[in-house]
Amino acid sequence: MTGEASEGLRPSDALRNAVHRYKAGSSDGIRERIFTFAFRGLVYPQIWEDPEVDLRALALKPGARIITIASGGCNVLSYLTADPASILAVDLNRAHVALTRLKLAAAQQLPSYHSFYRFFGEADARANVPAYRRFVRLALDAESRRYWDGRGLLGRRRISLFKRGFYRHGLLGRFIGTAHLVARLHGADPRMMVHARTQSEQRLVFDAELAPLFEKPLVRWLTGKKTSLYGLGIPPAQYEALAGGDAMASVLRERLRRLACDFPLSDNYFAWQAFGRGYAAAAAGPLPPYLRRENFEDMRARAERVAVARTSITQALQARSPNSFDAYVLLDAQDWMTDAQLNGLWGEITRTASPGAGVVFRTAAEATLLPGRVDANILGRWTYEAERSRALTAEDRSSIYGGFHLYRFNG
Repeated sequence: MTGEASEGLRPSDALRNAVHRYKAGSSDGIRERIFTFAFRGLVYPQIWEDPEVDLRALALKPGARIITIASGGCNVLSYLTADPASILAVDLNRAHVALTRLKLAAAQQLPSYHSFYRFFGEADARANVPAYRRFVRLALDAESRRYWDGRGLLGRRRISLFKRGFYRHGLLGRFIGTAHLVARLHGADPRMMVHARTQSEQRLVFDAELAPLFEKPLVRWLTGKKTSLYGLGIPPAQYEALAGGDAMASVLRERLRRLACDFPLSDNYFAWQAFGRGYAAAAAGPLPPYLRRENFEDMRARAERVAVARTSITQALQARSPNSFDAYVLLDAQDWMTDAQLNGLWGEITRTASPGAGVVFRTAAEATLLPGRVDANILGRWTYEAERSRALTAEDRSSIYGGFHLYRFNG
């Protein structure tokens, strides 16, 4: 969910370095530059990786030291439930850095769980903006304060997103909204899914309302365009990995089926976001760990353990000494990388890892992408837990990725 950088590059240059593979005048080059332009703003109002799968895979002990890509910040705060000593969250996207810092400041400064949940769970109440001004604004760093006080393309202050339905915005929120519109144009209603009471009913709704959409000419044409998935944060290079040689409509239908049918709605807040465009009303449904009442006080007390930086993970690691981290969460960033970038990253991970450290990441395709691309002298110091990775892929409720992968450092 973010790209990688070469040493010394500014974040904006680093994003271009991560995505751009072709000349600007070529058709592929034009698509890449459209993506980097779109990616400059808010992409993920909610991160689309399952933090509880991450935590089960890493099996962290209290006092662990974590480095992770920030994205929307949900998982950063959720990892605090594992009682780590520290979390370093990095991202190249200015909006994601500002959002993560906003969540951390709000956790510490808002007066109650109710006000915190209203802000980030409901995310559509007029009272959120006055609460920001009274409790949170002055606790932010100057750059994040400028971001949230600043205005978007339509002239509204960005903080007003939290009174206008935050999860309907950003590239992902608009992508989901467009998908709902296309479905309604074909006589289907994705919202019917959240009314299903059992997994049997979920399968019936999927078969009746959603599966037929992927046979429609408009849907097959749209999903066949690489630009159509920019709203999922998928650049052109990752599109090819996701397709895996198949028609994209068929791939997306299977991933959506997993999301809709493989987990009960009572346990899958990703499905609520996809089909209901928000969490269940009045916290009546599943929530990410950081939004659950029972975790609030621990999360509030531990929020000061998180540092957030606008940089790439490779650059962040270059500034650290050996034995600095026990856990690395790479999201799907490696799908974006060249072989040189992968080797630079894994060289730094290996240099800074503690004995037994874990690395988790996701890929659009099913297989791990490291063998044959990362130097064998580096990768040979790690053990790929293949069976455990397959089991955790099946447990990942977000369902959009082809594979979840766990590596352990041999020391």
